[in-house]
Amino acid sequence: MERREEKEKILMVSPHPDDETLGCGGTLLKHGANGDILYWLIMTNVFVKEGFDNDRVAERQSEIDKVAQRYGFRKIFKLDFPTTKLDIIPKNELIKAVCDVAKEVMPQIIYLPHRNDIHSDNRETFDAVASSSKTFRISSVRRVLSYEVLSQTEFSFPVQGDTFVPNSFSDITDYIDEKISIMRIFKGEMGVHPFPRSERAIRAVATMRGAQAGFEYAEGFMLLKDKW
Repeated sequence: MERREEKEKILMVSPHPDDETLGCGGTLLKHGANGDILYWLIMTNVFVKEGFDNDRVAERQSEIDKVAQRYGFRKIFKLDFPTTKLDIIPKNELIKAVCDVAKEVMPQIIYLPHRNDIHSDNRETFDAVASSSKTFRISSVRRVLSYEVLSQTEFSFPVQGDTFVPNSFSDITDYIDEKISIMRIFKGEMGVHPFPRSERAIRAVATMRGAQAGFEYAEGFMLLKDKW
């Protein structure tokens, strides 16, 4: 990603807070350094009525605010669907909610999770965003890329045609330490190796993607749409 004079609008879509950092935290930081305008769409949230205690609900909102500040998001959109339950929400409701946000932002670039992630929320998010980013709905969209999420993407079964095979790579060598620092804001999400969401695992994936592309560290994406 080269430095450009014109600014682009970036819509980062994450089923849950932390997916954005695991999947493309370094790339988001690079977008910010390039002067692009960042927006964050979070599909789900935690609520007391869904079994979470008041402290955890408050803590999660604080985490979101801190992470948003670190990335410099211009605006956060919280759709507030219950976490782990997107698969029981009517698809037309999901699509409308995502489409309303996309119409407000009119982004040039959208990041979304991989279609075959093991988490049902990620799969439902992919389908809703894919439908919302059709050209006749959101004409501004130029590029759509799916990202990988540790403990979700790599644990999906390798069904032919549905595996994550990156064909686009972002050099995050200058941003890997900041990415890991931001990830630590999400309390309880990081663990000790061989836990998949550990600093060692994050660096290992970034090292592997970097080796594929000729960088020290990189994030890999599947380029799904590219208009130029």
